[in-house]
Amino acid sequence: MSSQKATWFSRHKTLLDDILIISIMAVLAGCGLIYEYLLSHYAARVLGTVEHTIFAMIGLMIVAMGLGSFAAKKIKDPFSSFAWLELAIALVGLTAVFVIALIFSLSNTLPQIIAETYGLPPDLQPEGGFLRSFHSFAALSPYFIGFLLGFLIGIEIPLIARIREEIYKKHISNNAGTVYGADYIGAGIGAAIWIVFMLSMEISTAAAATASANLVAGLIFYFRYRRKIRMSPLFLLCHLMLIAAALVIFKHGQTWELSLESTLYKDKVIYSAHTPYQHITITERIMNPEEPVVYTFYINGRTQFSSIDEAIYHEMLVHPAMLASARQKKILIIGGGDGLAAREVLKWNPASVTLLDLDLAIIQFFRDEKFDENLGRIVNAPLLKLNQNALSDKRLNIMIGDAFNQIDDLLNQQQLYDSIIVDLPDPSHPDLNKLYTDRFYQKLSLLLAGDGALAIQSTSPYHAKDAFLSIGKTVKAAGLLHVEQYHANVPSFGEWGWTIATKNGISPLARIKEAKELPIKTHWLTLDIVKTAFHFPNNYFNRIPGVEINRLGSHTLYNYHQQAWQQAQGLYDPHAGQQN
Repeated sequence: MSSQKATWFSRHKTLLDDILIISIMAVLAGCGLIYEYLLSHYAARVLGTVEHTIFAMIGLMIVAMGLGSFAAKKIKDPFSSFAWLELAIALVGLTAVFVIALIFSLSNTLPQIIAETYGLPPDLQPEGGFLRSFHSFAALSPYFIGFLLGFLIGIEIPLIARIREEIYKKHISNNAGTVYGADYIGAGIGAAIWIVFMLSMEISTAAAATASANLVAGLIFYFRYRRKIRMSPLFLLCHLMLIAAALVIFKHGQTWELSLESTLYKDKVIYSAHTPYQHITITERIMNPEEPVVYTFYINGRTQFSSIDEAIYHEMLVHPAMLASARQKKILIIGGGDGLAAREVLKWNPASVTLLDLDLAIIQFFRDEKFDENLGRIVNAPLLKLNQNALSDKRLNIMIGDAFNQIDDLLNQQQLYDSIIVDLPDPSHPDLNKLYTDRFYQKLSLLLAGDGALAIQSTSPYHAKDAFLSIGKTVKAAGLLHVEQYHANVPSFGEWGWTIATKNGISPLARIKEAKELPIKTHWLTLDIVKTAFHFPNNYFNRIPGVEINRLGSHTLYNYHQQAWQQAQGLYDPHAGQQN
């Protein structure tokens, strides 16, 4: 009987050990996937090329995990190695963001330090030689760290499989299936946690939370198998020190991150936050104590507007379409969550304005006062003043959702608008590309009154010429009768362009030329500026026959835009024979 009890206890002890190991594996798999997401997310923020960076980082980490799995066969002591491995993964995962930020900070400030040391003028900062190499290294540093983290994560599964066999003291059938099952389920739970909770967290807070879960799992493993772990006291000390570091980062990480992020921009970062869809940053520049402070708004590291010249962009976007429309009573704005396009539309005293935007958090930031405890003031007060509280206007109806699908609701309601203003970000992501397709413009055409006008933000006609021309050609392919394009210089962006279209009658420019004056007060725009904005250099439109229409699913415009951006950064060599 005692022998049977011993066998029973041994079996159940082994089963409990196995459940513990599988549970630890699931937790670590979730942590690994979150590390992968947060590192990709942060790398995209600092590098600016969101989609390419995220896809490249995830692919690179998967390859590194495979190499880590191969390397695991060289490890002889699975228990000690696994314990120290989890400590290493937690350390890299916890500090990766700050290491990348420090490298970028040094890369951005070193030229200025050298210039100040040698008394060089502000417009003659050193850029070549070692500094260029170091800047290239900084751009690759997220990938180096991602590879290291992926390599370490890849070692986990083979070690867990070996630990299970040592617990059972025999070869286990379907061992790999059980371990991989726990890994996949844990990764799925990790993905859900990232989407529901962590996507809107500060990146340092998310890293600290993930590392904490990693460390707790490591401690549980340690206390259960501490007799099998070499250098056990040192391991425990290191673990406790890393837990303390995670707690410090929980408390101060956001402040540190903000300070380091300031070095990524020309101006001081005063606010930084995540929304479920993007990362937003606000900077301020005090050019002269007697002049207004300049505020710049960034999404995922890309400039959206600067308070010093946003009026140029938004007046050029809105007022030509309003001038070309027979009436200005019922207006639709797509995008424009900052309320600046709405501010310009409301100058025409419309009866109603519908604003359709994807990100509720952006709407709330530009509509509701947001008190920041760290700064001790309402951080968005100057932005509410800038948009003149347009998003709180009673005539404004705000719709939240993906414009491509939400437009169908407006069509089902048989809505019709006198003017439609499309103020979307550049097509720098495949999801944005669909909002620049012939199918989307066909939907907008159905919503546009017969004597109304449609205006579309159309990227730079100078830096992204093919993308600019493709937008105009795509609008024409959607069935609108008259399609014209115009441009102006916005200092924060450079040369910028817009597309305007009408369904019937005379062209938009012909309608604008009938006006005797602008019927509303503007900051920068005049009627003559509007008229001359339609003029382009000789032969500018000669390339239209070779530019493709952006059809749904083609990603034509997205590719044009990416190539233009890469060419501007010296990363893309266009085919010989292409002419500007």
